[in-house]
Amino acid sequence: MEGGEEMQGAVGLRCSWDIPPSPATQAKWWVRLNVGGTVFLTTRQTLCREQKSFLCRLCQGEELQSDRDETGAYLIDRDPTYFGPILNFLRHGKLVLDKYMAAEGVLEEAEFYNIGPLIRIIKDQLEEKDSYTVTQVPPKHVYRVLQCQEEELTQMVSTMSDGWRFEQLVNIGSSYNYGNEDQTEFLCVVSKELYNSPNGLSSEPSHKAKVRP
Repeated sequence: MEGGEEMQGAVGLRCSWDIPPSPATQAKWWVRLNVGGTVFLTTRQTLCREQKSFLCRLCQGEELQSDRDETGAYLIDRDPTYFGPILNFLRHGKLVLDKYMAAEGVLEEAEFYNIGPLIRIIKDQLEEKDSYTVTQVPPKHVYRVLQCQEEELTQMVSTMSDGWRFEQLVNIGSSYNYGNEDQTEFLCVVSKELYNSPNGLSSEPSHKAKVRP
């Protein structure tokens, strides 16, 4: 009997983690944010994932005097469209954007809320996007017209390098007379493909050159 009484006493004991928190305690966990007229509900733990962020300081009451609406939600005068991805990033650490949302807009808000890891992620994505865009720009064809004599022609064509290629040869006749022999003159047209640099400028312009020994 004594053992049975001890067992009943043990069954009647409840651990502290089995006791549900009171409504007052639960209210302290949750935070309402009124961002540009749209209300978001989240936890203090989520907002404090980034200790130096505006949102963490706001819910901890650190020197930030923010007005509240009639429901007690913190009033934040920012665009709610871009706040969703920011809040989700604090929840699970991933940047998720739909195809119609501009990353630049989320970056602007991330900088306002001072969320360092998110700022770095978006900037890296934008730099990668810009780099991809540059590589997709069609190459620019640059042409040169080289003037040479017949005896120089073979050497000039054989030593052509650095991406230049032969396009056309035009005989312009004899313009000079050396001794008793006429020296035939040629115009040699060569071309090269140039890709735009990241600043959008070609690295080499087209021009006309004249080859002389």
